[in-house]
Amino acid sequence: MKVSSIHFVLKGKTDYKDLVPVFPDILKMFLESIDQMPEEEELLQMLIELNMTDLELNRKPEGYNRKGKIRLVFPMDSKEFYLKTYSKSSELKPIADKISEMLTAAGIKYEIKENDRVDYD
Repeated sequence: MKVSSIHFVLKGKTDYKDLVPVFPDILKMFLESIDQMPEEEELLQMLIELNMTDLELNRKPEGYNRKGKIRLVFPMDSKEFYLKTYSKSSELKPIADKISEMLTAAGIKYEIKENDRVDYD
């Protein structure tokens, strides 16, 4: 099965804590885009809070690595997050474009890499 990914690598002194202002919007947009938005507002808030607690403490958050057509993953060994799919890579582009717009609007410094280290699980 072919794996496709789009990576958002944090650049320079940009750190996890810099994602705090924009991460809830990124996660909501992501969940809506992959049709995995929880029906109950409490579940959505729990997902946001789990990630925000780590981000506020400048730690790697959980992301959204549940079974689904696309995952939002924060790897252990680098300051980045990526979208990963086992299906058509064309599904990633629109979501990645929206995330890119959000990061740019928030003044976050990053670079995008495609299909980098696709051996991640």
